[in-house]
Amino acid sequence: MPDAQRTLVKSPPELWAEISDPDALGRHLGELGDIRIVRREPETTVAWEGDRVRGTVELEPAGWGTKVTLTAEVHEPEPEPQPVADAPPQRMAPQPAPAPPPKRSWLDRLLRRPAPQAPAEPQLPEPVAAAEPPPAPVLAPPDPEPVLVSALDTLGAAHHRPFSRG
Repeated sequence: MPDAQRTLVKSPPELWAEISDPDALGRHLGELGDIRIVRREPETTVAWEGDRVRGTVELEPAGWGTKVTLTAEVHEPEPEPQPVADAPPQRMAPQPAPAPPPKRSWLDRLLRRPAPQAPAEPQLPEPVAAAEPPPAPVLAPPDPEPVLVSALDTLGAAHHRPFSRG
């Protein structure tokens, strides 16, 4: 289970405001998909989940700042059962009755000529079964560790320029 932790020089209430807001947390972890918060423990823990990843953000006061621990776990959604498509019944064209061999004339019989050949029957194309749809592409699960480190970087960054007029 990938995780990232760092002590940030920000107060716990300041960090709590960033991680407890679903939109703000989504901006930090947006590369993992749509993020929704599933559980909050005031001022300490936020549990979140996305389409294929879930995790937690934990805050702990530490000396000159706040220790922030981000964890993530990649989970595969259960595959939806694919309906088994019954093959449509194949319809065959009715076969015509075989034609009787052509009769030989009395002159052909007298001269012992071979009987004329009946014209060849046209070949009917083989029935084609319905093609199965190609399997859905399997997407590789995202690697959450770089996203967690990036989220810590943006959480720890100053959002304003100190000592500036503005």
